[in-house]
Amino acid sequence: MPLPKRRHSKTRGRKRRTHYKMAVPTRSICPQCREVKMPHQVCLKCGYYKGREVIAIEGE
Repeated sequence: MPLPKRRHSKTRGRKRRTHYKMAVPTRSICPQCREVKMPHQVCLKCGYYKGREVIAIEGE
């Protein structure tokens, strides 16, 4: 397995890593209660997913 002959500088490594960024998470709106939620997930406010109640939420 080949090894580098010389050490890479800090600048060179940092230039390569400039594209490793955190992405803003995608959000969608729940059609039942109009709250913001993660897509393809059960709504934590009303407990519905794809028009069906999946989780029974206490206090509503």
